[in-house]
Amino acid sequence: MLQIENVLFTIVMLLYFASMILYFVYIAAKKEQISTAALILQAAGLVFHTAALVLRGIGAGRLPLTNQYEFATSFAWGLCLVSLIFILRYRFRILGAFASPVTFLIIGYAAMQSKDVHDLMPALQSNWLGFHVATAIIAYGAFGVSFVLSVIFLLRDKMKESGFLDQHIPSREKLDAISYRSVSLGILFLSFCMITGAIWAERAWGSYWSWDPKETWSLVTWIVYAIYLHLRIRRGWKGKSAAIFATVGFICVIFTYIGVNTFLPGVHSYK
Repeated sequence: MLQIENVLFTIVMLLYFASMILYFVYIAAKKEQISTAALILQAAGLVFHTAALVLRGIGAGRLPLTNQYEFATSFAWGLCLVSLIFILRYRFRILGAFASPVTFLIIGYAAMQSKDVHDLMPALQSNWLGFHVATAIIAYGAFGVSFVLSVIFLLRDKMKESGFLDQHIPSREKLDAISYRSVSLGILFLSFCMITGAIWAERAWGSYWSWDPKETWSLVTWIVYAIYLHLRIRRGWKGKSAAIFATVGFICVIFTYIGVNTFLPGVHSYK
């Protein structure tokens, strides 16, 4: 199973890379058929990616969500899924040209991690594992999409005037609204992640909260996005400032995932 998973993982990387290149060619050539091919490759990559995760779980005899490699590849899966949903929902194919490089970088990071399968430590042997990490994956995927949308928003007025871009990139107002929805989705699932994590921690270590570095930075990330939503809802905060705030939020997401594991070891270091 694990050998097949390795083959599928390689296929997934190739499909995501090919999809990314085709999205770039789509912008350069301005041909809808190319974007359709890119979208099909992205969807195919997601299907093979799902199969790889399933085989990883079967081969390991557990959910594939417990180490750096498994979470990184699941993070890429979540970002691909959420971006695909937003592309189809809003008929916004150029989003793929900005989201696909982020997805490819994350799965590339996964490829650099050890793929060895280890037995679960006692604290991880819980039914809460699936709920906790799965909600984190969706949250991170949604925040990744909001980051991409914010980048597009910030670059929107700096792009050369083009009938093609004007036709295929939503107005700044719509970009802002879509980014807001993505942040809302992300903070909802991050809240579920923190709640399930607290319940799991109490059962594993006898305390709902221990100020572990990852717990602390997850809280910091949640607060950043909560401030974003508060300022938007209560103060009508939109536009460039909101886009910059969403970008800062995603930097916090990346530090929570990679930075904490690298520089601030704690009880979550196994992730």
